[in-house]
Amino acid sequence: MALPHLKSGQLGNTLPLGTALAHTTSHALLKASQLEVIRVVLLAGKSMPEHRVSGEITVQCIEGTVEFIAGTDMHLMRAGDFLHLLGGIPHTLTAREDSSVLVTICLCPPA
Repeated sequence: MALPHLKSGQLGNTLPLGTALAHTTSHALLKASQLEVIRVVLLAGKSMPEHRVSGEITVQCIEGTVEFIAGTDMHLMRAGDFLHLLGGIPHTLTAREDSSVLVTICLCPPA
């Protein structure tokens, strides 16, 4: 069963999952008309295949270590690291260890 999206004014939690990480799936915390926020959970060695979104994104590593590749740039993200990426840029994420990241996507079409 999918987790319900947060409603306006409702509290959510983005603390590290710790031992629950291995049993948690990626899920959208909220999806609104202009914004989507997703907790992406990747176990060690797993990846999100190359993809792109039209809006800008931010990625914040909550726990673990994730390799983030965009074009020819590779960043090794660890807990607390934060990254911004313009829309339309192909990118991929690969977990070096069990990890979770918070992804924010701007759903507004670029002007």
